[in-house]
Amino acid sequence: MADLLNASDRAAQLPALGEAGWAAVPGQDAIRKVWKFKSFSEAWGFMTRCALAAEKLNHHPEWSNKYNIVDVTLITHDCNGLSALDISLARLMDKSAGEATVIRDHSEPISCLCEVRANRQA
Repeated sequence: MADLLNASDRAAQLPALGEAGWAAVPGQDAIRKVWKFKSFSEAWGFMTRCALAAEKLNHHPEWSNKYNIVDVTLITHDCNGLSALDISLARLMDKSAGEATVIRDHSEPISCLCEVRANRQA
């Protein structure tokens, strides 16, 4: 079973992740990041790379994919909060994202590329 991050680990690790676009999840001891890729293929490639890394860590994200958007929440369920596994996986995901755009405002719905194209045609 993984251990929750202690206060000193949080102070040391979370600010850099925050600068990279990871944000606290309201009501949970978890972090979230949303990436916008140029295409579905780029988003899927990112998810594939991350899935292989997650499997090696035996730590799996909560995530969704909507065309070119990948929305990830990291939490360690067996300790019901953030652990070193989440920090490791967040860093691996950041390295795998390439030139994707980070969506920092999670308060508004995020339109994927197909929705943007459909709205232009309407």
